[in-house]
Amino acid sequence: MFVILRRECMAIARTRRAAVIQCLLVLAFAALILIRWPADARADLAGANAQDLFGLFAYGLLASVVLLSPIFPATSIVMERRSGTLALLLNSPLKALSIYAGKMLAVLAFVGLLLVLSLPAAAACYAMGGIALQEQLVVLYAVLLLVAVQYVALGLLVSSFATSADSAMRLTYGYVFVTAVLVLGPYFLFQGDAGLVAAAVAWLRCVSPIPAVMTITGQADLGSQESMSGWGAVARYVLLAGLSSLAMLAWTVYRLHRRCMDRPRSQGTITDDQALSRRVVRRMVFVVDPSRRSRGIGNRTNPVMIKEFRTRRFGRSHWMIRLVMICAVLSLLLALAVTTGSIRLQLEAVGGPLVLLQMGLLVMFLPSLAAGLISSERENGAWPLLRTTPLSGGAIVRGKLFSVFWTMLLLIASTIPGYLVMLYIQPTVWVQVVYGFVSLLLAGLLALMISATVGSLFRRTAAATITAYICVLSLFGGTMLVWLARDAPFGFATVQAALSINPMAAALSVFRLPGFEQYDLLPMAWYASGVAIVVLYLAMRLRVQQLTRPE
Repeated sequence: MFVILRRECMAIARTRRAAVIQCLLVLAFAALILIRWPADARADLAGANAQDLFGLFAYGLLASVVLLSPIFPATSIVMERRSGTLALLLNSPLKALSIYAGKMLAVLAFVGLLLVLSLPAAAACYAMGGIALQEQLVVLYAVLLLVAVQYVALGLLVSSFATSADSAMRLTYGYVFVTAVLVLGPYFLFQGDAGLVAAAVAWLRCVSPIPAVMTITGQADLGSQESMSGWGAVARYVLLAGLSSLAMLAWTVYRLHRRCMDRPRSQGTITDDQALSRRVVRRMVFVVDPSRRSRGIGNRTNPVMIKEFRTRRFGRSHWMIRLVMICAVLSLLLALAVTTGSIRLQLEAVGGPLVLLQMGLLVMFLPSLAAGLISSERENGAWPLLRTTPLSGGAIVRGKLFSVFWTMLLLIASTIPGYLVMLYIQPTVWVQVVYGFVSLLLAGLLALMISATVGSLFRRTAAATITAYICVLSLFGGTMLVWLARDAPFGFATVQAALSINPMAAALSVFRLPGFEQYDLLPMAWYASGVAIVVLYLAMRLRVQQLTRPE
């Protein structure tokens, strides 16, 4: 175990992205403390300012742990398998549990270093007064360490199944989004009800670490109609996270065996080669038959776009239909949640949750899809083949971008049922709905172009995906931190200027979400987003032109 631990620690410590992550985290928390530190050198005896600062610090540290913990484990096993070193490890005297423990402890050591780097900011929060050392700070760090264990175990489990680094990153962050955000949704639908279903969704909510951190920061009832009885959110999360981590540990250790890793994949069968009766039945059953032979590429169709659709899982038609249906059901459930039991509805009751759902989907999916458009070709050695084709650099860029653009458009359009419910309730809000759709479309395009442009600068898909996530979250999340610090210390003009570059904030202001109704962000947010999209497209076009030149 110690041999694997030493090797993994050295591999993580020598990477450039580890040093960049540490520096950015220290700078972010230092800036947060400096921004909210009292300027008049007077302490708040009630501790309200300290609690607000501690809340921002806790949520920021939670987001850092959730997003950074799966980075290294998500690609650890799959890269070992692709490079051929996993077979050497499995045939060595080391046991599977020792290999797993070495990899997990190495990543936990890196996460622990990040938590240690945040201690000065935590000490500054405690120095402001009003924060309990044991009940809040110590419990927060204990919960965050368990969060790291949970998502490191998730990353290693996904890595044992994945076939490539980019698919491992994509699937890992997809599961992170499900376990951290989507599990909160059913609780809002059934809260206040009695029965087994209500109790089950209350426990399901605590699979996410967010309710536990809300309890620690004193916001236990935020977004809920009643306080949690019996087991608290922290205790429930500790139990569920511990059990899930043990289950994922056992599953991954079982997977780390020669029989599991060498298990051949089924070649499958093509529908066109089967009997006529079977083809007729599959044609009647399937809307899109995944086993049917694809048609040829037309003369006027961009072959790069078709290649991306046919080689990417979320580009295949049957997967896109599943994704659209899931999003449509989620939008209807959100509309049901805010309309059940209500007589008089405001616009933000439906529009706000739908905007947040769409932005959550776009921020989680687009960086993983767009960051590897160029870097994956360079990593797997296919870029020289693509460069030798008669396609120009512009055709390559357009084919790559459109392959993600159509998926993004389907994600946005899939929530139309929720907006139709809103239009049925208030037919006069169609203008706000149109403005909101335009803002979300620009937000998706901006996230797409940021991810694709940043990804074109890297040779490794994992590094490109991580950097794309950091850049996208810095734009959409960083401006929201400025909004959270409104009136102390940022004034109205500063907050409005920061939100003007965030089209998501423009959509929230259109739907008059509380806290955004006083900001007039249109059309400035549209202009800023449009200019940024054009500049990023030109930058990516120039980068691809450089890569297509003869060596």
